[in-house]
Amino acid sequence: MERRKFLKSTGMALASSALFGGFFGLSCSVQTKRPNIIFLLTDDQRWDALGCVGNPIIQTPNMDFLAGQGTRFAHAFVTTPICAASRASLFTGLYEHTHGYTFTKPPIGMELIHNSYPYLLRKAGYHTGFVGKFGVSVEKGAEKEMFDEFYPSHYPYFKEVAGKRKHLTDINMDRAISFIRNRPQSQSFCLSVSTWAPHADDGAKEQYFWPAACDDLYKDVTIPKPALSDPAFFTARPDFIKNSLNRKRWFWRFDTPEKYQKMVKGYYRMISGVDMAPGRLLIELKKQKLDQNTIIILMGDNGYFLGERGFAGKWTMHDLSIRVPMIIYDPRRPDKNRGQVIEKMVVNIDLTPTILEYAGVAIPDGYQGRSLLPFMNHEPTVWRTEILTEHLWDRNDIPQTEAIRTEDWKYIRYFKHPEYEELYDLRNDPQEGINLALEPEFRKQLDSLKKECDLLKARLYVKKLSRKGSLK
Repeated sequence: MERRKFLKSTGMALASSALFGGFFGLSCSVQTKRPNIIFLLTDDQRWDALGCVGNPIIQTPNMDFLAGQGTRFAHAFVTTPICAASRASLFTGLYEHTHGYTFTKPPIGMELIHNSYPYLLRKAGYHTGFVGKFGVSVEKGAEKEMFDEFYPSHYPYFKEVAGKRKHLTDINMDRAISFIRNRPQSQSFCLSVSTWAPHADDGAKEQYFWPAACDDLYKDVTIPKPALSDPAFFTARPDFIKNSLNRKRWFWRFDTPEKYQKMVKGYYRMISGVDMAPGRLLIELKKQKLDQNTIIILMGDNGYFLGERGFAGKWTMHDLSIRVPMIIYDPRRPDKNRGQVIEKMVVNIDLTPTILEYAGVAIPDGYQGRSLLPFMNHEPTVWRTEILTEHLWDRNDIPQTEAIRTEDWKYIRYFKHPEYEELYDLRNDPQEGINLALEPEFRKQLDSLKKECDLLKARLYVKKLSRKGSLK
């Protein structure tokens, strides 16, 4: 199916659709109430899996539209590259080491729930909803305190609904649209929509499942070989990396050229399926005359390896694992401020205070991120120049690790393997292929970053949890 026919059949290509001709010139009455907020979180979508960032293959016209009419953060990162901890961080505005939640950990306590953005918005009078992959365990009753409407979903990707076979992404979007249509008219709303796609179905041989509308996409495309895929690169790594879960899943997906082509195309088709979501949401917002007062935030929960480094998965501190898409679309902004691209480093926990500030709700003192609203009109004169990332789940095949990333350098260390460190010159080696940690001429740089990592970690670790889970 040619691209134009595909876009037309799925309601995509928002920017060029006749339905949205003059979209921003609509004569809607000025709404004085607080803005509505839709937070769209995708699962395992890496930062470059978007057409608007220069990916020449993937088709994401609706996400590209949001970026072209909004603000795209080109260097957005998650503080922990795994869904459970990342989602807990997004709800609470805290690092994993502070909220303490990931897989196998006890549920998030009510004290932290009462600092979450859905709870605070609901308390402030917003009508709050959740649709899709919740991805965290919380204390009993917490969902009811966070959300007026709660519609979690689960695998499999295809289900029968009213006698028809439907993809989970479409089912979630149906629920999201129903929420918008049936909301209380007197309240502003905040709707959190969390897709399962493009996460692989790890228990299935085929791995990737997409809506039928995407069946013909990428059939005539040859996916280029991934970077750093030479076997010699992988075999030079230490054993604890060669035996990691990233490598085990590489055999599931990418261990032959034929499988690599099939799997990457499947991953891309799933993302194109997810791309229908903002298109459908914008159409519904226009129908409900909410289009001029509804902010849409799009982000991925972690990065993803597609064969690079001999890996398949995430969990490490390399950019492909921690770097994600982030777009804020605010239709209230003037024309001159649309299509902004911000190069400063931002992190997922910056979105939590951003959502609250958009709603005019006080930001808790304990939050460890910073609101991104200063970027909406002009870049702040003072912003962070370094970030800390971490992965603390204690599992044999996923090494516990942390890193400091500056605009020019990255230093990575592994808790149980202090003998192995990584140092990358990001300006000259953005793919992080040349580890300079053992090169004598870079010893000073290595020691400097180790010290900076210790200092940054100490500053962030000041906020500890009491025995009941509250911040102090």
